[in-house]
Formats: sequence, C-alpha cells, structure tokens
Amino acid sequence: MKKHISAIILSMLLLTGCQEQYYIQIKGFAQGGTYSIKCKLPKGENGIWGAKTKGAVDSILFCIDNSISGYNKASLLSRLNAGESITDDGSAEYRVLCEITDYCDSLYIATDGALDTRAAALFDVWGFGFHSGEMPDSAEVAQAAANRSRMNFNAVAQGYSADKVAGYLREQGVTDMLVDVGGEMYCCGTNPAGKGWTIAIDTPIDGNMNPGENIQGIFTVPKDKPYGVVTSGNYRKFYIRDGVKYSHTIDPRTAAPVTHNLLSATIIAPTSALADALATYCMVIGMDAAKEFINSREDLEACLISSEETWCSAGLKLSDAE
Repeated sequence: MKKHISAIILSMLLLTGCQEQYYIQIKGFAQGGTYSIKCKLPKGENGIWGAKTKGAVDSILFCIDNSISGYNKASLLSRLNAGESITDDGSAEYRVLCEITDYCDSLYIATDGALDTRAAALFDVWGFGFHSGEMPDSAEVAQAAANRSRMNFNAVAQGYSADKVAGYLREQGVTDMLVDVGGEMYCCGTNPAGKGWTIAIDTPIDGNMNPGENIQGIFTVPKDKPYGVVTSGNYRKFYIRDGVKYSHTIDPRTAAPVTHNLLSATIIAPTSALADALATYCMVIGMDAAKEFINSREDLEACLISSEETWCSAGLKLSDAE
C-alpha cells in the first residue's frame, strides 16, 4: 500500500424492468492501487448519496493506510517496524493495527506457521517486502528467518480493507454490492441483472500483467450470503536468477520461495480477509495439500491452477470467458 490519492469518479447505471433499480459505481485510488464499488442505492436515496459515500470510503481506506501500510513511512506499522514504541492513543488507526495483528497471529497458529505476518525481514531479504533485496546468502536468510520483530500484512490487508468498506455500506442500508480493493473482492446480493456477481480469473502465465486481459474462465458467486473472493498467484511478482524463477510466495517454515507448480489460487470464503489469507496459504502449501485443505472446509470454495491442471471444488463452476 502506498500513499492514498483521492479521486472522484462516479457513474450511474440504470436498469429498467418491472421495477427500476439504480446501481452506482464509485472508483478511486488507495493503497498503491485502485478500488471500485458497484452497489444498488439504498431505498429512497439518489446520486447525492454516492458522492457522500465516496468521501466516507476514502476516509476508511486512508485510515487503514495510515495504520498498516508498510510503504507509508508515517504509518503505525512503519513506525513500529522501525523500533518505535506504539501506545494506545484511542485512534481508529491504533484499533486497526491491534485488530489485524490479533487476526494474523491467529492465522499463524491455525496454519502451523505457513502464514507468518511477523516474517517481514524474510520477505525483505528475498526482495519481495518493503525493501529491495538481492539474492541472499544462507547466513542472511537464517538471520532474517530468526527476526520476527517486524510485520508485513500484505497477505490480508486489502481483503481486510474490502471487508471494512463493505461493513460501512451495510450500515448505510446497502444489500447488493461488489467491493473491489486492489483485486480483493467482497460480494453480496445481486448485480444489476439480478444475478450473482460474475468474477473472472486471469490466466496465470508469466507476462500476464493486466487483469482481465487474458482470462482463464469466469464463475458466478452465489447470492445467498456475503462472500469474499481473492486470487493469489506467482505469475506477476517474481524474478529470475541463473535460470531459476524465484516467486514472491515465501514459505516461512523453509525461509525460501516456494518451488511447487501451483500458479494461482482463487478462494471464496465468508470474508475477504479470510479469502485473502487462505489464497496465500494455498500458494504456500501447493496443489495437493491445498485440494485436501479446501475439501475439508464446508465454508470454502476454490479454483486452483497449476502448470498441469485446473481444479475447482464442488461448489465452483468455471466457464469459458465470453
């Protein structure tokens, strides 16, 4: 996440039928990327509501950025990672830091250390964290692995952000929405056509840097209840040294980038934060272990794509892109 930049871009989508439904789209810049919200206006509201909501969403994302961004040098996380003592000042930023820290610590336990947000030094030394690194030697890796004094919340931050924005919209009476923060999504209710929200999965090939340009397939999110939808992959963030590909997915247990053939993992979960975290988890543990994990959970659906196969859980049907 980088410096928050506010931009006001509002558009109105109008559907007519037996009953008029007004959907608006709100877009902006946040956390080093963009966000987009498509939602049906609460009953009795008009376009003015969208402008007011844009400001509120910007404030929510700005608060999160000031709390847990590792790229914002003034954030609480950056100050904490620099060795500063952070105390409770009653601010929303402090509450965010405590909430996400507790959540990630619980994930560390639940995944037997496969998700470790306290391993920021390890991501840095491999060149995938908040600092540019080079190919580390074994001593540097060992030192970084032993250093759990710094945190990196990239595995959950944008999913967490999508949940927070969606929570605000629910408080305003919104029941049908698609919230997208940097590609991490929260879906609820129906789209303007009255159907479940349709999500595309990018083809996980090296060089596919533009989301939506090369599609592996599409699927429809069930509209019975809210869901978080997140894809994690190893085809955009990597480097090659001496003919070997080093991906940004680091296994904290081995202190090295993963070497298996799982290229992307798309997870549907009850929240975006959980989907975000478990997409990373699947990328850490690999195809076979990820299949077993997904099949053991009734609250999850997934699409896993490796260099050899595309696998979908029983409740997710992947269709060809039109």
